[in-house]
Amino acid sequence: MLIRKEEPKDYEIIYSVVKAAFDSAEHADGNEHDLVNALRKGEAFIPDLSLVAETDEKIVGHVMFTKAKVSDDTVLVLAPLSVLPEYQRRGIGMSLIKEGHSIADKLGYGYSIVLGSEKYYPKAGYVPADHFGIKPPFEVSSENFMACKIREDAADICGAVEYAKEFGIE
Repeated sequence: MLIRKEEPKDYEIIYSVVKAAFDSAEHADGNEHDLVNALRKGEAFIPDLSLVAETDEKIVGHVMFTKAKVSDDTVLVLAPLSVLPEYQRRGIGMSLIKEGHSIADKLGYGYSIVLGSEKYYPKAGYVPADHFGIKPPFEVSSENFMACKIREDAADICGAVEYAKEFGIE
């Protein structure tokens, strides 16, 4: 498996991968594929942190980390993470997250936030975000609103997350 930065020629395939991955997801709003396209055009987009996973020269997974704010600090939001249904449960998603964290560390980002499965994301180091003083801007179970400290030397932060406008969260 190869994990690499996405390229413009991949956008159409990524759109299909994200759509297929969320068609069968337990928790999805059905617009994740459109969110990826919108985030790419926004100020929160970080080209180095939009990654694809290839197997046999076929894109089978995608992850995107974008910028958000907690008070005056910039953090990352992991969303969405997508793997084609027939390739799930093979470690592809976890590999995408770990590579994203590695790149984020090199770029100087201290934290990543995710809204997702309390069974899946802790395997990548995510814990309830309130552990770090990070609060959601909406009602959600603390076990599903998680954060990961990417850099050991990251300063303590505290406050509610201000998502990129493309997420549609006021």
